[in-house]
Amino acid sequence: MKKICVLGTGMAGWGAAHHLRMAGETPVLFDKKDHYGGHTASFLREGQFTFDEGPHVSFTSHERLQKLFAEQIDQKYETLHTKVNNYWRGHWVKHPAQINLYGLPPQTIIDVIRDFVEAQNKQHGEIVNYEQWLRASFGHTFAEQFPMDYTIKYHTTEAKNMSLDWIGPRLYQCKLEEVLRGALLPATPDVHYISGFRYPSHGGFVSYLRRFMDSSDVRLSHSLESIDPKAKQVRFKNGVSVPYDGLVSSVPLPDLIPAIQGAPREVREAAARLSCSEVVIVNLVVDRRDLVDAHWTYIYDRDVFFTRVSTPHLQSPHNVPPGCGSLQAECYYSKKYRPLDRTPDECIEPTIRDLKKIGVLRETDRILYRETMHIDYANVIFDLERADALAIVHGYLDELGIAYCGRYGDWKYIWTDESFISGESAAEKILGR
Repeated sequence: MKKICVLGTGMAGWGAAHHLRMAGETPVLFDKKDHYGGHTASFLREGQFTFDEGPHVSFTSHERLQKLFAEQIDQKYETLHTKVNNYWRGHWVKHPAQINLYGLPPQTIIDVIRDFVEAQNKQHGEIVNYEQWLRASFGHTFAEQFPMDYTIKYHTTEAKNMSLDWIGPRLYQCKLEEVLRGALLPATPDVHYISGFRYPSHGGFVSYLRRFMDSSDVRLSHSLESIDPKAKQVRFKNGVSVPYDGLVSSVPLPDLIPAIQGAPREVREAAARLSCSEVVIVNLVVDRRDLVDAHWTYIYDRDVFFTRVSTPHLQSPHNVPPGCGSLQAECYYSKKYRPLDRTPDECIEPTIRDLKKIGVLRETDRILYRETMHIDYANVIFDLERADALAIVHGYLDELGIAYCGRYGDWKYIWTDESFISGESAAEKILGR
């Protein structure tokens, strides 16, 4: 039996600890917060309103993980057909917007189709950043008026400052026939990469973790202070020191590296170059349910305060009392590109104002509950500095034998099932050593 420590109790930490337990080990999990769940935490407010730490759903295609997740909640989950839409300059547009142009201003449709055809029949040369990829994929008009504006709101930096490493299936690459059909017809096939998802019926998304964590050795309120890789010892800010034979970490790399005693200057500087957005989430409960008929909506307009809005009450009817609806509006910032210029609570009123502006809220609506969540680490920013800096940081951790995992350990834009698998992979590295 080894002394194996897992830093972090989110989806990746669960994946690591589960894999270790299946191998006969008894890991100890630590979390700096007074609750487990990491980025997948859920909170019950006033005994009746459930909010996750931002929108989380399970749409994994891995049957093994589907079975495992369902077992954790005794098969009590909602099965939902995904509905996603967009808001652009007063128009509600089905997602993805590039094949759902019907109803937009005629000149906009003409310009989008003209530029799309031109882009598809043009040699673009070497494409080295996201802006070039967008223009080559969709043409200038659509690229500039839709994803390039959204990039600034969501990633807090310009598309020309972003690499291509993160795109994957997230942006649907369409054919001319699809663009034309979506411009002429009001109804189109669903082609979103998330066709359906599951969500726990009770207790929010963190319910997937609850049974496992309640039966594990979990130490909360243990904020990392330092790691001595030579003595193989972790020290926490509450004064507790723990020796380890193996160490798995989902701690964000810009926080992890400065905590390692003797970390070279080059590695510290590389970790400091890794960029990530932070988010203020405005949670609202309203006295009616017919707010938005989508599970989440992308907001392209840069003069609208928030970037995305989701509807927790549509994920499970038990997230709010009968007759109520709930909203989560996400407002993105970053220390490097768009510093937070107000207190989190100062985001509430402009959010409510613009929810009314776009027609989600009415003047007559009664808001039953309001709060904000401030998340220091939201989404990894795939700027042009990321790849080189990450190679240095990961190379150093590999030398030390510290296994990293999760969105902020791998420093990738990964979903919940990918985070779980990342934790399993990190655990396997420790067992292999």
